[in-house]
Amino acid sequence: SAFTAGPAFVILLLHFIRRTTRYDIADGAFSKLALVTVAAAQVNIVMLISELFYKFYSPTHHSINAQYLFFGLGQHHALVPWIWTGIALNVIATAVLMIHPLRHNPRWLMPACATLFIGIWIEKGIGLVIPGFVPSPLGEIVEYTPTWVELCVTAGIWALGLFVLTVLVRVALPIELGEVRSPYLQTPPAARTVRPRSTRPRYQDVRPVRNR
Repeated sequence: SAFTAGPAFVILLLHFIRRTTRYDIADGAFSKLALVTVAAAQVNIVMLISELFYKFYSPTHHSINAQYLFFGLGQHHALVPWIWTGIALNVIATAVLMIHPLRHNPRWLMPACATLFIGIWIEKGIGLVIPGFVPSPLGEIVEYTPTWVELCVTAGIWALGLFVLTVLVRVALPIELGEVRSPYLQTPPAARTVRPRSTRPRYQDVRPVRNR
């Protein structure tokens, strides 16, 4: 999933840089990243199918959390729409990326990468962490609802990461475009002062003088 969501986000970032700045990014970079993304997305779907087979082929009390996540338990089914939405987004985006002409078309590639990133976030964020605490060690089923503080902390983490990324991109782009250079390199060659090399030997041959 990391090799799926990571390159998908990088594709979106590079496309945004290419559209809004003068920095040109070759089409080959998008092709390589898209190939890595679609290969990892296929593996991610295979791993999901194997997990479903493992949980439901011979269900035990250890598969109650999977039952709650995918089908709900009685009246408790808050996460069922989330997980099936995430799976649907992953399957649709992977199917689009598997078609060669669509994968090389930015009009299809960018929405597919965004859809895939959101689907992975739902699958691993909501579908992996929360069901690990349902049911509780006492066997109680208490559905989780994020509080305002938790939402603010999550938004702050995302904001901090995007802020650091923005600063790095704002520094790297002028350097790559040649707009920012070292002051020494911007000085004309005639104005540079070159220090003469010293004629003094680095090591002096000092011999002791014997008293006669």
